Amino acid sequence: MDRSDVTLERMRTFVRVAERGSLSAVARELGVGQSTVTRHLRELEEAIGVPLLSRTTRRVTMTDEGSRYYADSIQILRLVEQAGDEARGTRGASAGTIRISCTAALGVLHISQLIFAFQDRYPDIGIDLSLTDERIDLVREGVDIALRLGPLTDSSMKLRALGQSRRLLVAAPAYLAARGRPAGPQDLPGHEGIRMSNIAGSDTLALQGPEGERHAVPFGGRFRVDHGLAAREALIAGRGIAPAHHWLVDDLLGAGRLEVVLPDYAPPPVPLSMLIVPERAGIARVRLLVDFLAERIGGIPGIQKPR
Repeated sequence: MDRSDVTLERMRTFVRVAERGSLSAVARELGVGQSTVTRHLRELEEAIGVPLLSRTTRRVTMTDEGSRYYADSIQILRLVEQAGDEARGTRGASAGTIRISCTAALGVLHISQLIFAFQDRYPDIGIDLSLTDERIDLVREGVDIALRLGPLTDSSMKLRALGQSRRLLVAAPAYLAARGRPAGPQDLPGHEGIRMSNIAGSDTLALQGPEGERHAVPFGGRFRVDHGLAAREALIAGRGIAPAHHWLVDDLLGAGRLEVVLPDYAPPPVPLSMLIVPERAGIARVRLLVDFLAERIGGIPGIQKPR
């Protein structure tokens, strides 16, 4: 084989295997058999003349040569896609697929609706939406954009601040009728708390008072959960009091199914950010979605956009 056998298809296969570390995972992602992925890699290595990947029974890792080739391949594939966009003009911006990762409850209740509106405007753009509260490796999972709540530490991604997500204490009227309404933060330790098990320190509730004073209140309860939608159901069922994002319970408050507890005291807001994989930021359709979400995100209840 010679260098003419270095095709974009084989290069893309190599890049995804290098990122995911699994031939079978890439085969499922591409919708081909694992034998096809293996053949693409073998033909690429034969064409280049050096081993790019080291295979074990558990994992596939890059060789030193593979790491260098991977970095160059990323740049080449990005330029090829951007060149196609520019050649097609406006049509290039409105075709292809974008992969998004989003905090689960926010994605179900609100972001999915924004995506529907985006696709109504750009019907040829496909969206692959992954809902998870885990901090995944965006490059390895093939994600273009991620929407995340909370502080972020991944400095390798482009970050766009979308605003602050306001929170409040809420409970069902039936719970408050049975257990009484707390008069101040000092009453909360005597109540059932609905806590998030995937948030560190959920056994202490931080509140800010009407004069800006801060309170740290012991917060216990018999029910802990790692998903916002399950916490929402527990609130509806009258299982206790919980700090909730405004967007999680806005409709329930409007319908009278939940009530605000201690309206003068609120948990601190949580930053909402968009992470963009740098190698994908220049793709026209990705830029379209980034700008669309940044514009529309402020319409979600309780999201205060940055000034």
